[in-house]
Amino acid sequence: QVQLVESGGGLVQAGGSLRLSCAASGRTFSGYGMGWFRQAPGKERKFVAAITWSGVYTYYADSVKGRFTISRDNAKNTVYLQMNSLKPEDTAVYYCAADRSASSYSYSDYRRYDYWGQGTQVTVSS
Repeated sequence: QVQLVESGGGLVQAGGSLRLSCAASGRTFSGYGMGWFRQAPGKERKFVAAITWSGVYTYYADSVKGRFTISRDNAKNTVYLQMNSLKPEDTAVYYCAADRSASSYSYSDYRRYDYWGQGTQVTVSS
C-alpha cells in the first residue's frame, strides 16, 4: 500500500508559477511510476504528466508541454510538478498517482495507476 499526499496548490495570477509536491509513504517509492492528473469542475479527470520509476522518461499532455516539468526525488519519496506560465484554464484539482507495476495502459491513462492522493486545488486568476 502507498499513501500519497499532495501539497503546494493555491491561488496564483495568470503567468505565475507554482510547484506541487506529492509525498509518498508505505511501499518502496522508487519502484513506482508516478503521474499527475487534474480535474476541473464538471469535467473528467485528465492526464497532465508522468515520470518513470527511474526518472529517465517523462511524458506530458500537449496542453502543458513547455510549461510544466515533472521530476522526482526517490531519496525523499517525493514527486514534483513545476508549473510555469500558468493560465486560467489550468485551474483544477491536481492529483498525483502511483503505478505499482508494469501495465498495458499508457502513462496517460488513469487506469494504469493503483494509488491516488486526495488532490490539491490550483486556481489561476486572469
